[in-house]
Amino acid sequence: MLFEDIKDNFPILDQQINGEKIVYLDNAATTQKPKNVINSLINYYSKNNSNIHRGVHTLSQKATEDYEESRKTIANFIGASSSKEIIFVRGATEAINLIANSYVKPLLKKDDEIIISQMEHHANIVPWQMICEEKKAKLKIIPINKNGELNLKKFNEIINKKTKFISINHVSNSLGTINPIKEIIKTAHQNKIKIMIDGAQAIQHLEINMNEIDADFYCFSGHKMYAPTGIGILYGKKEILEQMGPYQGGGDMIKSVTFEKTIYNDIPNRFEAGTPNIAGAIALGKAIEYLNEIGISNIAKHESHLLNYATSKLNKINKIKIIGKAKEKAAVISFVIDGIHPHDIGTIMDSHGIAIRTGHHCTQPIMDFYNIPATARASFAIYNTTKDIDKLIEAIKKCIEVFK
Repeated sequence: MLFEDIKDNFPILDQQINGEKIVYLDNAATTQKPKNVINSLINYYSKNNSNIHRGVHTLSQKATEDYEESRKTIANFIGASSSKEIIFVRGATEAINLIANSYVKPLLKKDDEIIISQMEHHANIVPWQMICEEKKAKLKIIPINKNGELNLKKFNEIINKKTKFISINHVSNSLGTINPIKEIIKTAHQNKIKIMIDGAQAIQHLEINMNEIDADFYCFSGHKMYAPTGIGILYGKKEILEQMGPYQGGGDMIKSVTFEKTIYNDIPNRFEAGTPNIAGAIALGKAIEYLNEIGISNIAKHESHLLNYATSKLNKINKIKIIGKAKEKAAVISFVIDGIHPHDIGTIMDSHGIAIRTGHHCTQPIMDFYNIPATARASFAIYNTTKDIDKLIEAIKKCIEVFK
């Protein structure tokens, strides 16, 4: 696989920013879109635009067929037992809120507990805080060590009879840490606790199979895996989803409606109220087809090489400190430079045509743990090369020289 040629499949990368050929290293925030995904959107809106399900005319039937075929593609990609276990949502954030409100909230009583970790994205913190406040339950936190790894001994200590649910990210968006989710899921199930895994930063980097990891729920966002924004997936075990009530009411999530009683639809339609992001769902399937063509194992090797290359280069610069040094990491590097605010770093990078992310990355508890206001973050994808990293390193050295 010649990853150097992959850039040609991404039209947005064929441009200049501030007079420099763009180097896009903000992939943990969102990835760019390949031609087949863009063409999928154009094709839908120019040829097949119609609402799905129950339409008898040709356009509606074609749109429905493509929409449901995408659901099957996604189910196969993550090793789900059935396409009925795949629910289309706006993204990982909506998926977490759905489970918090439809599954977990009805279980909670006063003083019950939910476990999350110190390295969670705000999307996997705030929904749990909201329902804990409403139900007078408690949120328990698995701490991390200085390398940015979970303290699993502490995890085992805080599980008790009051623990009703666990929600943990697979990969940290700000540290790059790959969490040992198989071990965590096994521990949860040994204690008869259901668990959700936030896979927003894992699905595009790692081979993931639901039957192997045995998660009760798993979610991810399409825009972080080369698909459009506003589309994502909630996976749930069929037997659990069938017991859950709907998250939202409206069209398509019902079997029948009278003013006296509404009968809800079967899964997954029960959780897809209203007109969905049809074009986005179809395009997500196309993004997965693109990833399958390259091969996730090939992607993992390529990105691991980029991570090691960049880490080695950054470690040779005296003023830089990498935040997050877990033994198992995805292709994300957060760093700080002595005496330079991360926002200034980002501004200077942009002047050289390099896109990185600066800030707290929606992980303020992590920043508090390391006693820093923010970091600069470079995150890599399939279209990045060592030449991109060389340009990043060169720009960082110029940044240090400017602020010297």
